[in-house]
Amino acid sequence: MSSIGRLFDRASSSIYPLLERSGGIRPPKRSRSRLALTLVDREEISRGLMANQSLRSIARSLRRSTSTISREVSRNGGASQYRAAPSDAAAWGRAHQPKTCELAGNAYLCRAISAKPTRNWSRQQVAGWLMREHPDEDDKRVSHETIYRSLFIQTRGVLRKQFLAHLRATRSIRRSRHAILKRIGLGRFNDAVSIRDRPAEADDRAVPGNWEGDLTAGSGNSFIATLVERPSRFVMLAKVGNKDSHSVIQALIEQSRKLPKELYRSLTWDR
Repeated sequence: MSSIGRLFDRASSSIYPLLERSGGIRPPKRSRSRLALTLVDREEISRGLMANQSLRSIARSLRRSTSTISREVSRNGGASQYRAAPSDAAAWGRAHQPKTCELAGNAYLCRAISAKPTRNWSRQQVAGWLMREHPDEDDKRVSHETIYRSLFIQTRGVLRKQFLAHLRATRSIRRSRHAILKRIGLGRFNDAVSIRDRPAEADDRAVPGNWEGDLTAGSGNSFIATLVERPSRFVMLAKVGNKDSHSVIQALIEQSRKLPKELYRSLTWDR
């Protein structure tokens, strides 16, 4: 917001209310339906009315239903006052209405989603839990992005605002993907050992058995732990069921058991 404010020579406090209306979410690019009347169609309607053509003949020339042309003319002043450009602008304005949220009218989803964050679940965890509980019921599942939009877009106040207090980040608009959660204690490792405490033999790569590990995420919630032996650059891959600590640690333990003890001295994990 600060950089946007500098761009327009405004304070970030004056930019914030504008972004808050959409929850910090980039508004989608507006487009017309391919079935809607175009400005060219409305020009043809206007010319036909000026030439005293019937609505049926105008509809036939445009290959449209007569009722479509009749409604178009009626809602824009009638045959005597119809003009193409103002009618097109009015149609574009009427289309700019807030769409109904996917959660609106779905009492089960609202109850289920509102209950889970009291355990400090993230939106992704809530969406994943719904998918596991209702794998074959589309009306009882929802994406984490829909949960986000239902909370932060002011025109879609479907979920209770108390829900915000239990989210991991209690912000009111979308934050940059590059922002971190360390300031509120999340994303940290408890009792972590600094890389400076790694054995000297691991640094100089003179003794085999010192490994570097990382977790790679793929599509469809698939995860692979990669292990690279520092002196030889030998690589091992371990499929991981989930990205939680327990699953990763168990996969590493099983992988390490395939090695002789002397070839597994230390592991430096990429955090």
